[in-house]
Amino acid sequence: MAIFGSSAARAYVAWSFSVCLLLIAGQALAQEVIDYNEYYQFPISVGAEFRSLTPSSGEIARDTSMNELSAVVRYPLPMLPYVQPFGRLGLLLVSWQDPTDLGRYDHNQIFLDVGAAYAYRFSKTFEGGASLSLGFGESFFPNLDVIDDQTVRSDTFIATLAGSVSLNPSYALSIDVKPALRFEHSLLRDENGDRYWTRFDGLSFGLGFGVHYRFGEDPDAPQTEIRSIRFGESRINPVYPAMQSWYVNNPVGSISFTNVETFPITNVEVSFFQEGYMDTPTLTGYFHSLPAGETATVELKASFNRNVFSNLGVTPLAGKVIVTYLSRNRPATQEQSVNYELQDRTAITWDDDRKVGAFITPADSAVRNYSSYVRQVGRPAVVPGFNDALQIAMQLYYAIQEQGVIYQVDPNTPFTEMQENPVFVDSVSIARDTLGRGTGDCDDLTVLFNTLLETVGVKTAFITTPGHIYSAFATGVRPDNYRLIHPDPDMTLNIDGELWVPVEITLVDTGDFLAAWRYGKEDYWAYEARPDLRAFYRTAEAQRLYQSIALTEGDAGIQYADGERIVANFKRGVDRIVDAIINDYALLAQESNSKRDYNNLGIVAAEYNRYAAAERAFNTALSLDRNYLLPLINLGNVYFLQGQYQSALRNYHRAEEAMLAGGREGSPAYQSLLLNISKSYHGLQNYDRAQEYYERLQEINPDMAARNTYLEEAGGGRASRAQTGPGILFVDDEDE
Repeated sequence: MAIFGSSAARAYVAWSFSVCLLLIAGQALAQEVIDYNEYYQFPISVGAEFRSLTPSSGEIARDTSMNELSAVVRYPLPMLPYVQPFGRLGLLLVSWQDPTDLGRYDHNQIFLDVGAAYAYRFSKTFEGGASLSLGFGESFFPNLDVIDDQTVRSDTFIATLAGSVSLNPSYALSIDVKPALRFEHSLLRDENGDRYWTRFDGLSFGLGFGVHYRFGEDPDAPQTEIRSIRFGESRINPVYPAMQSWYVNNPVGSISFTNVETFPITNVEVSFFQEGYMDTPTLTGYFHSLPAGETATVELKASFNRNVFSNLGVTPLAGKVIVTYLSRNRPATQEQSVNYELQDRTAITWDDDRKVGAFITPADSAVRNYSSYVRQVGRPAVVPGFNDALQIAMQLYYAIQEQGVIYQVDPNTPFTEMQENPVFVDSVSIARDTLGRGTGDCDDLTVLFNTLLETVGVKTAFITTPGHIYSAFATGVRPDNYRLIHPDPDMTLNIDGELWVPVEITLVDTGDFLAAWRYGKEDYWAYEARPDLRAFYRTAEAQRLYQSIALTEGDAGIQYADGERIVANFKRGVDRIVDAIINDYALLAQESNSKRDYNNLGIVAAEYNRYAAAERAFNTALSLDRNYLLPLINLGNVYFLQGQYQSALRNYHRAEEAMLAGGREGSPAYQSLLLNISKSYHGLQNYDRAQEYYERLQEINPDMAARNTYLEEAGGGRASRAQTGPGILFVDDEDE
């Protein structure tokens, strides 16, 4: 028997079922950011449905029309809103259309069924699904007479399978298209127990429509606001601009909050934001899920921008803690205001002495320019061979001194008191401010001196002792060569196999560099028996924790000191130290009367441009042993350094003849001699002879030759390289 009266109707119904099945299957493929079923979940709905049915079997399928009206109540399960139990109360109107017996079997059926629907929402507007229900009905036949004990009522079992496609123009309103199959089975039996009434048993198929009203709050409505968490205790410590980099990875405070729902919230992100001092909120915590009733405590981190360094004085601020999360897959955001204080840009607490590293700012253009100026004016007085780092430190020390910078204890927060009270707020000035102001206490002057040294590549450190802080810098010299820095080994600090020089920078306005150096070493060694009371912090290591503060590029308006006076003071200071070093070597040679010690004395004196002292030392060594060739070569080197190439060659060739006669061509001293001879001929512009000795050196020691390739050139255009190329080589006992 045909389901509908036309092929078009059958095709329409088939299409409706196909759409329903495709929509239901699409759930497995849909990957939405928002779960619309939970987001638009409603507590209950009521609705009305109309369905037109056509019987598909039975005696009267051909001449019957059936229309169904019903009221529906639907209740989605809170934890599984896809599943929606429902109840339905309805009226079925059946019209008998047989012209031979018109209206005889007209009847009305009151029915009640219950079931469950599966509904999947693909978007805010569309959803699809299916439902199954079971129930009972009571049919009344007003046009039937009671004949042969046939009753005018019939009890019926009902089962309905339906699909649905829904349009939701708003949160509360749903309009459905519902194709369905309806099955009836009469329960009436005769006195023998046989079913008596079967005329309307079987399947009916039809298409219906429904309108439903859904209770609850629209999550998209302006007045709807999710409040799944309750904020608890919050704490923000005072913020110190110099600690800007520290706060990126370490907490500035904390906050707690509780999930007040009866279900877990998910994808919980906690951020901290301060308008004006942050570019974007700083993500500081994440929870995949926070169970119902549980409390979370989050440490707050902060990525402040450079605006914090413009803060003067103490500024009260109100920041925001922002918590975003999903509540039943509905996105929500809650904020909590937190109050705290932003300290002055110079503020610091001494709970960790390494914090001072943040105030050392070698990237400051104003300070870089100043240190470059000092190095330029001091260049003519630099002693070749003397330790570069030590000479740079002396130049900068005398520049600060000539600048008129003086030591002045901070009357409000003296370092001696602040260090013992780490909760008190102290003030440390950056280098540009101290240079411009002209005064500073021990921490200000230490920061100034270390900053200047760091700008020119000298490694620095700071030393703290009870109530004090002062500078130190690395020399790059091994401990066994301490005499190259100072004859007294206690004047330097052996830190991990490298010699460091301590400088009591607060003496810059009252003493010379050597006095500041000596005072610094005395303060350090005063705590040798109590090393727990002193600390040595490398600037680079401190700045791994407390990054150098960021400054805006620009000229700080610093008035540069008199360059001539800087040079004069620097030269006097260097001479004192160099004289002390040479005198130490001289005393050692006099006490030992050793040719080797006199040769070493001559080498040191020559390297420090003390040529007269070097000549005396080498001649003394030769007088002790005329066959000791090393001072003969070195004496030639002294003549070479003074541009006396002929005199240098006389010494070199005497040494060459003696070495060849003694079969010492394989010694390092002979190789150095060949190089020095080649350089001397090059200085005289005798390039053929220079090339001859260079080729002899190349055969014996290609590596040494490769470092002096200019000597193999026959042209005269590069004669000046004899002075400006790699230096002349002095020889000692290790070269024999």
